Amino acid sequence: MTAHPDPRLAWALLLAAGVVVASLVPLGAARSQADFTLADLGAPRAMFERLPAWGKRANWAHQNSFEAFTLFAPACLLALVTGVHSMLAGALALAWPVLRLGYIGAYVADLAPLRSLCWAGAMVCTGVLYLEGLRAVLNS
Repeated sequence: MTAHPDPRLAWALLLAAGVVVASLVPLGAARSQADFTLADLGAPRAMFERLPAWGKRANWAHQNSFEAFTLFAPACLLALVTGVHSMLAGALALAWPVLRLGYIGAYVADLAPLRSLCWAGAMVCTGVLYLEGLRAVLNS
């Protein structure tokens, strides 16, 4: 372990949170096409059936963004607080937000094979970060 945290891990965590926020963009566009009104604020899930097919996929991608973030964030934090400094961990941490943006785009565009590759790649990134953090803890 080193004394200073790897800034790439901190940036990746910040970018990952940004991906969750960015997943609202296609969902918002879909809602605008579904004649979103202020009355829908009372029951936003009720308007799901009015969304176009791509809008439903945007909704699912948005929901999955939260799920993926809840796995990635602790892995990244573990690597950050244990002082992980490896090219692999830094590269994979920064690859995660890119893969997740690709996932969202592929989901909305209905490109299932690409979506699955992006999902799997992001999961590998998360798993490696957990392993790197665990290794740092065990070697301390």
